[in-house]
Amino acid sequence: MSATSLQNQDFLTTIVSPVSRRSAFSRVGSALYTTALTQLLGRDLYAAEASGKPHSSLEPRAAQTPPRARAVIHLFMNGGPSQMDLFDPKEELNRRHGEDYFNNIAGEVEFPEAAGALMKSAFRFAQRGQCGMWVSDAMPHFATQVDQVSLIRSMYSTNLTHEPALYKIQSGSEFIGRPTLGAWVSYGLGTENQNLPAYVVLDDPLGLPVNGIDNWTSGYLPPQFQGTRFRATGAPVLDLKKDFDEPDAVTLLERDLIARLDRLHQNRRPDRPQLAARISTYELAARMQIAATDALDLSQETQATLAMYGIDQPVTESYGRRCLIARRLVERGVRFVQLFINSQIWDNHNDIASGLKSACDRTDKPTAALLTDLTQRGLLDDTLVLWGGEMGRLPIAQLPGNKDASKAGRDHNKNAICSWMAGGGVRSGFVLGATDELGFAAVEDRVSVEDWHATILHLLGLHHESLFVERNGLNERLTGVTHPRVVSEVLA
Repeated sequence: MSATSLQNQDFLTTIVSPVSRRSAFSRVGSALYTTALTQLLGRDLYAAEASGKPHSSLEPRAAQTPPRARAVIHLFMNGGPSQMDLFDPKEELNRRHGEDYFNNIAGEVEFPEAAGALMKSAFRFAQRGQCGMWVSDAMPHFATQVDQVSLIRSMYSTNLTHEPALYKIQSGSEFIGRPTLGAWVSYGLGTENQNLPAYVVLDDPLGLPVNGIDNWTSGYLPPQFQGTRFRATGAPVLDLKKDFDEPDAVTLLERDLIARLDRLHQNRRPDRPQLAARISTYELAARMQIAATDALDLSQETQATLAMYGIDQPVTESYGRRCLIARRLVERGVRFVQLFINSQIWDNHNDIASGLKSACDRTDKPTAALLTDLTQRGLLDDTLVLWGGEMGRLPIAQLPGNKDASKAGRDHNKNAICSWMAGGGVRSGFVLGATDELGFAAVEDRVSVEDWHATILHLLGLHHESLFVERNGLNERLTGVTHPRVVSEVLA
């Protein structure tokens, strides 16, 4: 018998040789241990890779901790709403109205040549709701919703100029090019609706805010996670539809052919992650042709709902329309929706009595309607609504060029910001923090921008230290290298 035959015989003998029950169970047990170990190692290696290397998938991902909110609507009031004219009444400011105070805060004034004396509020305050929250008469509609919100009267920032302050509140850094809050959220959680973007921006048809599209950039994250601008009227996204009609079957065949060609092209270039991102974006655009049009079709809403948002009134029509669209988007699984106001309607350097009232007239009723609507539909429980700007205002007057005190406004203030949260695991009818006797600076339960960001991530089931990407040898985070705290006081 040849050597080969002997080897085959030995091999067959090994296969068919009897195995004791003890030996069989031992082998099965070893296999199970090996399989379990392999799975654990694979999971750990995958987790390590996923936590450090940017991915480009918009598939929904599990939160790191049990989430209280699944979606965010950010009502961003760019310009800097005045805290002592809206939510933070100051009797001492009323008493000392007209007193010189400039020398006390000279280093905190952006336009010192226009600085005037202490200036009381032009608005009247009253305690609203069962919680007794102080709100001025500039916001009569929001005053009916105070039992739904947590008001933070002690936020502060680090820069009193709009551009860096906007970068700070949006991205956690005063510098350009960092991923924004919405980008980080969509990066961490993906989206529940693969036919719509994870992060949608509803900017004002009248114009872009200061810093323009940098307010919703994905920075060094893949481009899928940047904000997608939807128009509130007309086609939601430009160039989304073809200029001609064709049968649905032809469209499907075209898309299938393009997808096959894209995959062939991508498979030959496995080291090009931006290529995968671009293909994914085009495929999303195709799916959006139907989904986005449906989400923005307000003809499906009742006349009572349209009137509640103020869409039947010229002053509130634009902002009301966008608030209603925001509700329809989160209802359809969009993760993060952000609303902006054109220019800086809250930047009341002059004639704050009329300027701030005008800003409230445009936004107050739609904002209250959004909270009411979310509550009625059972959506507020897991939708986090945010309201606030990038800074506050000073307690002293800013005088116009003719020094007419009756037309005075307020200059920028980084030391005191008022903002509020509602829904999504937030306490109802609660006020946190306090400013000094004149409203100049937060002094009690101070909340930094990083604290605010960490709290939002926490409510969504994300930890600010665990959500990062490796870049240039650093673990880049929304909260940077700071050590913020989750503001547990506002958690339900």
